[in-house]
Amino acid sequence: MTGLTPPDILESEATDAADAPDYRSLEAALTEALGPRGVSSDPRQREKASVDGARMSPVIAELLPLGVADLVAFPADAAEIAETVRIAVAHGAPITARGKGTGNYGQAIPMPGGLVLDTSRARAVVEVGDGWITAEAGAPMAALELAARQRGQQLWMYPSTVHSSIGGFLSGGSGGTGSIAHGSNHEGFVLAVDVATPASDGTIVHVEGEDALGYVHNYGTAGIIIRATVRLEPLQEWRGLYASFGDFAGSMSVLQRLAALRPHPRLVSADDPHVTAQLPPDPAFPEGRSSLRTIIDATLVEEATAIISAAGGRIEDVREGPQVSAAISVLSYNHPIEWLQKSEPGVYFHVEVGGDALIDRHDEVMAVYPGAHLHIEATGLRPIGMLAGVYESPEQIIEGITALTALGVGVHSPHQWNVDFRLPETIELARVTDPRGLLNPGKLNPDYAGPVKGSIR
Repeated sequence: MTGLTPPDILESEATDAADAPDYRSLEAALTEALGPRGVSSDPRQREKASVDGARMSPVIAELLPLGVADLVAFPADAAEIAETVRIAVAHGAPITARGKGTGNYGQAIPMPGGLVLDTSRARAVVEVGDGWITAEAGAPMAALELAARQRGQQLWMYPSTVHSSIGGFLSGGSGGTGSIAHGSNHEGFVLAVDVATPASDGTIVHVEGEDALGYVHNYGTAGIIIRATVRLEPLQEWRGLYASFGDFAGSMSVLQRLAALRPHPRLVSADDPHVTAQLPPDPAFPEGRSSLRTIIDATLVEEATAIISAAGGRIEDVREGPQVSAAISVLSYNHPIEWLQKSEPGVYFHVEVGGDALIDRHDEVMAVYPGAHLHIEATGLRPIGMLAGVYESPEQIIEGITALTALGVGVHSPHQWNVDFRLPETIELARVTDPRGLLNPGKLNPDYAGPVKGSIR
């Protein structure tokens, strides 16, 4: 029930050599369709395309490499993505779609080898309308935000890695900047997707509304997103407010009060003094103090300042300009834990946590893992965060998850790569869209019983 990935899941039936794809033939066919720069069998390219953020999990890191691509394709637009899928399916090759490959823990690794379909060159912003924007799968979220701003609008949400692709964020992400007001990326953000599947035989399939959720947060196992239409809202004037407290308790005391302001902040994050010290140097991070950062509507700076000051905090800086949101976003969610891990390589692991107990029973929560540190985020309902501890063993993580659950903490484990959102629905959809099981094999485990997306919210 923990969601940890045991080594025996890696064991699979050996592929009969007679049934193995002819990758020379596949490379030739893809070269003809995409041009010589559109496909690569170079070992360095294949290795680069076969890694993601899995090293943030010491459990998964001990199992690496999980798989290496035989070929990498770089389609340049939506039509070429669909054609790449058609050609790969005709050759019987497994296909693992990839955006930036930054925020996942094994989900973007091609476990059986095969073809990695890198969407990063298909990056066109197709159209901006009133309340919506359409872009190709490889378009960076930062590019969508810029295009929206030019029309007096902004994205509902985007991930902490602001240069993540829209396809990657929908396929493997969850929430981020904007989630205080709008929740996760399956809660009304997605209006429509265009997908390519083995069953569509090169035809682009347009899916809208509730049906589009069949392709969200399942790592391309039911279909590969090639275009997406997502929600926009009217542009706001934002400020980046940096505050500090003498201890972490001060930051936590105002976290949800700030989130409750109207209009909602785009983000409210805080770190204990030790984690703060590992962040990139900034005058707004005074030595020995806990950092609190918020992206807040310009009209609320005075009210937020009063809340922070009344709780014993002090304002370190208030910044403005179009880059404010991005600068604070990249210090949210798992990014501070990544900085912590870089400061002491091989020491820390983390689990994703949520619930009022993070604040109300803070000392008990921090006692679960040795050397614990907490990065915390506000949401529209209750705090969530990343709880780091000194790594000892997979069993230690399992025992800790049990203890955290008993304290009333919701836990999601990043130490596994299985689809954990609408799993039964995805399995049924994939039976239709991918009857041969060629899409990202190894990620649809019908026996998976670990924590699901949303466990911490």
